[in-house]
Amino acid sequence: MKKRKILFLGESYRADAITWMKGLKEFGDFEICTWELKTPNNTKFNRFKRIAEYAFAPFSIRKSIRLEKPDMIIAERTTSYGFLAAISGVNTIAIAQQGRTDLWPEGSVLLPLKKIIQKHAFRKAHLIHAWGPVMTISMKAIGVDMNKVLVMPKGIDLSLFSPSINTSNKIEAIVTRSLQPEYRHDSILEAFAILHQKGIDFSLTIVGDGTRLQFLKDLAEDLQIENKVIFTGRIPNTDLPKLLQQSNIYISMPITEGVSASLFEAMACSCYPVVSDIPGNQSWIKHRENGLLIPIDDYTNLAEKLIWSFKNPDSRNKAIIQNRKFVEENANYNINMKIIADKYHELLDSRK
Repeated sequence: MKKRKILFLGESYRADAITWMKGLKEFGDFEICTWELKTPNNTKFNRFKRIAEYAFAPFSIRKSIRLEKPDMIIAERTTSYGFLAAISGVNTIAIAQQGRTDLWPEGSVLLPLKKIIQKHAFRKAHLIHAWGPVMTISMKAIGVDMNKVLVMPKGIDLSLFSPSINTSNKIEAIVTRSLQPEYRHDSILEAFAILHQKGIDFSLTIVGDGTRLQFLKDLAEDLQIENKVIFTGRIPNTDLPKLLQQSNIYISMPITEGVSASLFEAMACSCYPVVSDIPGNQSWIKHRENGLLIPIDDYTNLAEKLIWSFKNPDSRNKAIIQNRKFVEENANYNINMKIIADKYHELLDSRK
């Protein structure tokens, strides 16, 4: 059988993208080549440069297509790479919505254009990935053909992210989200400052890197909790399971969420989830059943709920067992990526 080739459009360094491509190689025997924008989206000047690069991207992508001759093109984010895939001229297209709507930030002047671009991408795609049910809401609202939508997370490697027993008598919390403003690490630090004032012992590990790293280090110092907060910086993904297994509470406070692999990883490693009360988290967490939901930016509430969770070990332990079972049944990388890879082969066979 001829080896099939996929051209992936997207940021190939992202953990999410790596999981997707690795799974397709492993379970579909696909050969993968990649294309991505080179300009980082980190300063105002770079943003304009990136828009200019995006405008010329179709020519660069077509050159890659002539060179690589892919059987199929896949792309993350319906409002950027997804649109580029839709106009690439490749015969078989799969795109993935990454966020709850991908129309972000909500106040952007480019929003009307993004809506047009997204609609075109949805129309042209032969398969649309919704990594979780929360993503289908916005799709249905704009009339996407739901027969083309596959609702399934990529899943996580359950042999790496395995359960642990933490018998610690103090809160050992972990945060594994990118250090960007939308993840609200500052409100997490404020909550732990309250715990510190109440004389409650804890350790807080903040994994990762981002634009807010120095700001957050300074804030921890201002709040006088710097001795109890560990900033690991960027770490290899292979080091993450051990850090999760050493923790007993996972915290994530984003203001918007699609489907969080970080949450699944924490659930798999026996961390009790304390997350923001938004649709992307409500899909997986039921308040006081298998975790806690906290209103955005309400650090007083977060502090109270952290204390509650620690005073109720039975409720916490019940949730931990339930969450591991849930992840095994719904977010198993070996099962889900095999289904996704088979779906791609099916799609390619049907479009011969």
